[in-house]
Amino acid sequence: MIQALLPFLTAIALSTIAAFYSVIGLAQIFPGSFWPIVIMGTVLEVAKLVTVSWLYNNWNVTMRAMRYYFVIAIVFLMLITSMGIFGFLSRAHIESNIVVGGNSVQIQIIEQQEKISKERLAYLLKKAGDDPDRIARTTDRAIQETQAELKRLSEEKLPLLKEENKLLAEVGPIKYIAEALYGKEDPDFIDKAVRVVILIIIVVFDPLAILLLIAANQSYRRIKEEEKPEEEEPRKKANRKRKVDNQPVVSVESFVDNKHQLIPKDKITNLDGGSF
Repeated sequence: MIQALLPFLTAIALSTIAAFYSVIGLAQIFPGSFWPIVIMGTVLEVAKLVTVSWLYNNWNVTMRAMRYYFVIAIVFLMLITSMGIFGFLSRAHIESNIVVGGNSVQIQIIEQQEKISKERLAYLLKKAGDDPDRIARTTDRAIQETQAELKRLSEEKLPLLKEENKLLAEVGPIKYIAEALYGKEDPDFIDKAVRVVILIIIVVFDPLAILLLIAANQSYRRIKEEEKPEEEEPRKKANRKRKVDNQPVVSVESFVDNKHQLIPKDKITNLDGGSF
């Protein structure tokens, strides 16, 4: 029984996770009708599993047109599930990119401000060297203000750099995969690698759940056939030969001569048991 129960439970677990990802992904594709999409997706996922199990067990007794429709419906339901999973996983990747991108934009802004401040400081230092009499007055104060600005920008930049390093560490594995597949020259190498990984997950997610459900039905049917008692063959009645009494019986033929005429009573003298 474990041969049928284990694939069945695994198929249900895979289908449940796929249904969750699919329903959430479809609801994100159609955000204007969140709960109706959730209800529709849940019912469709349950209907898909029931249809697969029923069709497998009743394949030989189902009309051909009905079989074709069920198969086509199952294929389209698998495509819908895969589309929802793709939407769910791709949104997770996009959200992480938004966080990384927003952090990078803030760092770039601070770096631009730092560049401007450094250029201003270089100009002020050059001006102070050209006019040493004024360094103690306006130039010295401007230099101090610029240096304070650079210090403030560095303090703002430090936590952003830490956060960016943390986010880059989270996307590190997919980054290495993307570099191996596409190289660093392609500006969209990470996004392309993410799409490939998502497609691979889709290929082995819902189809595997369907095939495991069919395998569970096969194992269950085989177990039932093995447990079915064998039909006993009808016993053949023994042909008993009746014993035939071969003892001689005295009949009328004994009193008939060769001419088929009755022998008179007074002429019968040599019979066992006496004479008449």
